[in-house]
Amino acid sequence: IVDYAVASDLDVIVYFGWWNPSQPWQIPWLDYAKSRWGNRFLGVYLNDEQGGIQLDANWTGYFSRLRQRNDPQYRLHSSGIEHILNDTLPRDYDDAAAHYLSYVRNYIGLDELKRRSITSFTSDYALYWFDYLGGYDTVLAQFGWNQSITQEIALVRGAAYMQSKDWGAIITWKYTQPPYLDSGEEIYQQMLTAYQTGAKYVVIFNYPYIEGNPYGAMQEEHFEALKRLWKDMTSTGSAPARRVSNAVVVLVLPKNYGWGMRAPNDVIWGHWGPDNKSLFIWENVQRLLEQYGSGLDIVYDETQFPVTGKYPQIFYWNYTG
Repeated sequence: IVDYAVASDLDVIVYFGWWNPSQPWQIPWLDYAKSRWGNRFLGVYLNDEQGGIQLDANWTGYFSRLRQRNDPQYRLHSSGIEHILNDTLPRDYDDAAAHYLSYVRNYIGLDELKRRSITSFTSDYALYWFDYLGGYDTVLAQFGWNQSITQEIALVRGAAYMQSKDWGAIITWKYTQPPYLDSGEEIYQQMLTAYQTGAKYVVIFNYPYIEGNPYGAMQEEHFEALKRLWKDMTSTGSAPARRVSNAVVVLVLPKNYGWGMRAPNDVIWGHWGPDNKSLFIWENVQRLLEQYGSGLDIVYDETQFPVTGKYPQIFYWNYTG
């Protein structure tokens, strides 16, 4: 497939799904990929939605079921299942962040890509900051599900800018049944917004196959939207003005505050409900988005990534505007 794409004058990002060391083809494939396809091979899309799964998984049910199991494989010597549970349940936000970063760094296979200087890609719909912190080079923010793309851009672009990484957008479903995707015009506008605000990559999630359509979920109007965007990007004099990638203001959230931010009552790290900061932050985010739109970035208070000198104007989560 990659040979065919490169022969057709295309660059390629290869989807690996999840990393599985027992698969006999993955390591050898990585070893010859760059030498075979050179700069046409842009990297590997490895796993996805780590942050979203962290927020939306039923952790209470998971640990409850784990506690009820009697299989010896779930016990550690004489200390029993409670020892595992005590080591697994996060004590606070810092502990939850450490658990998450350990998972991303140690179990996804990013180290195999880094050893070969292969760029890593993923997509997510939350916690982009921590995907980058865990080692990903590029995160594609998922546009869809009727969420605010301006807020998603603020979160993913801020994370990428502060950590010196790349970012992009992947257009996902608007509906959970056919036609799944939004109209061609709406998708064009979403892609154009991503391009204008600094995205390096723009992708359409073309799944699943719809009966009678040999091209998956994409209709002719979506292919036309892609062609229109490419023309606008490459035609001298007629391309939409590309705004500066960096925002003019930034909102700084508390360190390791893994809040989903999709609604005022969203969860924190998938283990806790909103706390006494959540509503205050929500109202400040909405106020700043209304005032600055795509000129806003949202980042985290992290000593290794200080915001001082990075933005013309800085707001902290507890400001009273």
